[in-house]
Amino acid sequence: MSKMSTDLERHALNGSTMGTRWSALFHTPSGFDMAAVRAALQAAVDDVDAQMSTWKPDSDLMRLNRAPAGEWVTVPGRLLDVIRLGLRVGRESGDAFDIGLGDAVTAWGFGRAEASPDGIREATRARRLPAHDVLEVDEARVRKKARIALDLNGVAKGYGVDRLVEILGGFGIRDALVGIDGETRAIGLRPDGEAWTIAVEGPDPERREPHSILSLQDCAVATSGDYRHWIEISGRRLSHTMDPARGAPLMQSPASVTVIAPTCAEADAWATALMVLGPGRGGELARRLGLDALFLLRDEADRIRSCRIGGVFGAAPISVSAAGT
Repeated sequence: MSKMSTDLERHALNGSTMGTRWSALFHTPSGFDMAAVRAALQAAVDDVDAQMSTWKPDSDLMRLNRAPAGEWVTVPGRLLDVIRLGLRVGRESGDAFDIGLGDAVTAWGFGRAEASPDGIREATRARRLPAHDVLEVDEARVRKKARIALDLNGVAKGYGVDRLVEILGGFGIRDALVGIDGETRAIGLRPDGEAWTIAVEGPDPERREPHSILSLQDCAVATSGDYRHWIEISGRRLSHTMDPARGAPLMQSPASVTVIAPTCAEADAWATALMVLGPGRGGELARRLGLDALFLLRDEADRIRSCRIGGVFGAAPISVSAAGT
């Protein structure tokens, strides 16, 4: 698509997926078949949901969860790719990211059912092994060595964003901004030759206001925070991010962590991992791995301060490209 074309039409498509909305913003020459593009985008995220949802009892993930330990289960290739990514980030993060916390997520009320006191006691008392020690993966199958409940909510939306990018590429669309529930990936540039611009949201549960501005080109950004998805138990607000060591929500964590990565699935997973690790250990790991990350932290007066890791999170505006990541 020519950046200098004067007859480009702007398209802002969206639809429902995974309990939220997907979006795709791009430009094409006039006469492009938008019905076919929209249908293909919706089918792609529907496929991700059908494979990886914990809310759909008939999803491929839930079929794997129901399988007994020791039995090889054939799973679709895309699900296998996401499981492999989850296991890799789990190992590299020292188990801060763990796709084997499905029992804890359910017990604490972040799944289909309300919080269960009995389930919470079982989840917090369980002897836990990280998923990469429990799962065996070959070219098309997964086998559990022990009982484990997998949950891919920390990576599935990001992977869905990557699938949207792949679909657009199949239609010859090389410049776009796509997202699911705030997880975002930019490819190419806007028609005026400028990078795509998005906001990093401030961690305020009462209102949506930008904290930082990002200019993105050929990279992805994801944010994990304590201010959008939470439950209240005994008057205390608990974030949906789980502490793998305890089988319970994080008691102390950053208000949010934003990560930039080549793919949205990677950014999604690492944002969760760094939420668990916090700015100390998480910042050290991000530096060692070359990750760009923005930690937003609350002080005792509920004021926000930032901890910036990597070369791209400057004062503002922040410009990010594939070369910069």
